[in-house]
Amino acid sequence: MTVDEPFALPAPLPGGLLLRESGPADLEQIGALLAERGVPADAIDHRLVVEDPDAGWSACAMVVDGDRVVSTATLLDEELRLGGVRLPAGQVELVATAEDYEGRGLVRALMQWAHARSAARGHLVQVMIGIPYFYRLFGYEYAIDIPVSRPVRGTPPAEGTPALRTARATDLPALAALQDQAQRGFDLAMGHSPARWRWLLAHDATTLRVVERAGEAVAMARTTPVDDGEFHLAEAAAVDERAARELLAGVAALAPEAQLHVVDRPGTLPATAWHELLDHTPRPEAEQYYVRIPDPAALLDRLRPLFRQRLTAAGLDLAGRELLLSTYRSHYRIPVGAQGLGEVVTGGTMQRPGSGGGVGVAPDQLAALLFGPYGIEGLSRIRPDVYVRGEDEPYRALFPPQTADLLTYYLP
Repeated sequence: MTVDEPFALPAPLPGGLLLRESGPADLEQIGALLAERGVPADAIDHRLVVEDPDAGWSACAMVVDGDRVVSTATLLDEELRLGGVRLPAGQVELVATAEDYEGRGLVRALMQWAHARSAARGHLVQVMIGIPYFYRLFGYEYAIDIPVSRPVRGTPPAEGTPALRTARATDLPALAALQDQAQRGFDLAMGHSPARWRWLLAHDATTLRVVERAGEAVAMARTTPVDDGEFHLAEAAAVDERAARELLAGVAALAPEAQLHVVDRPGTLPATAWHELLDHTPRPEAEQYYVRIPDPAALLDRLRPLFRQRLTAAGLDLAGRELLLSTYRSHYRIPVGAQGLGEVVTGGTMQRPGSGGGVGVAPDQLAALLFGPYGIEGLSRIRPDVYVRGEDEPYRALFPPQTADLLTYYLP
């Protein structure tokens, strides 16, 4: 994985095609392409992004053949919080290519644009939800577990009639505060930006629901429309168990004939309140978010305060020594001083970091090591190219298993 090179637009592509930023005159064609290759709601979601001043038309690029839009992608600004460290991030969304233009490398060109734009905006990582395998072709790897959607068994009990309603614009600060509270218990979190809260309120792919008590929002969730006799409740947050129960009962009452599924967020108040009502049958297959790390040295450097905090919490004094992590074709040294960790020093190929008391991590497993649920111990049990040799206590402290909660424009 390397830092992206500058990508100037407009950029000519083979076959007389042109990659350029979108503009207002392109809205109808882009919307039609997204609706044709995805769902009609995608056109609405795209319009909400490009017409919002926090994103704008430059957030979207497209490939044109003459006057025809034949491929498009959009880059959203995100922010991850790992421990107390905030990491600017990007997420590619709303990707579509006309069927008769597939197989011509148009998505590859758009991903190159998105990654260059992401780098220019200071993003240290990219995250996304995507179709199986495809985005691994562009440097993404599976790293962070997607929470399980569980069926609700029976009728959720509630005290009286739940005061459930659709959210309004005036609710958004309260909804953001509810989510901030819900995410505090997670090691890794990504919330909704102020712009995305506005988009979620306006689009119709999901609906923001609120439980109100004494004029205040005390619980919230996103719900999907009923489809084939099922619908989903996600991103639940509540101030207390009563509000959580009212939220579940109120949502279930919206379509009593349909099977309600709940996206389980272990550790949150609603997950605890609803535990006995959900079917906890193990998920039959793995589901994870994609992550891309364009510049490992820059990311490791940003994480130095967190690494120091973890070493201190473990009671480890490594002053005068150095931490060593190799991705085999490159390696990274972090000197440890009395006042903290020094800047990351990048080196070349190092096939046997264990001989230097370091960690070996395959480059496609670095995101899983930093953000995933296994930590160095778990990964080293399932991946031969992730290992520690010699003294492993510092690295077990540095790279523990991580709990994660990511809020995205589209529900996984």
